[in-house]
Amino acid sequence: MAKDPKFTAKETAQIGWYIGRMAKRGIAGENVYQGDLERKVERIIDGAREREARQAVDAAAAEKAARKAAAKAKNRK
Repeated sequence: MAKDPKFTAKETAQIGWYIGRMAKRGIAGENVYQGDLERKVERIIDGAREREARQAVDAAAAEKAARKAAAKAKNRK
């Protein structure tokens, strides 16, 4: 399994809510269907991974732009 991303406060709260609901269903019995809640948790985790990937790309682009601007400023002197 891939490393879990850092979650926002909202994502943490949502995952906690769904896990709580899964636990409640687990108390009802072993044969209770929980696939819908598991899918919701997986979707939140996938969304967090995508968000981190976007942030990494944005940070790399910002760093590249900053280096380019610094080089341009250095050449003007």
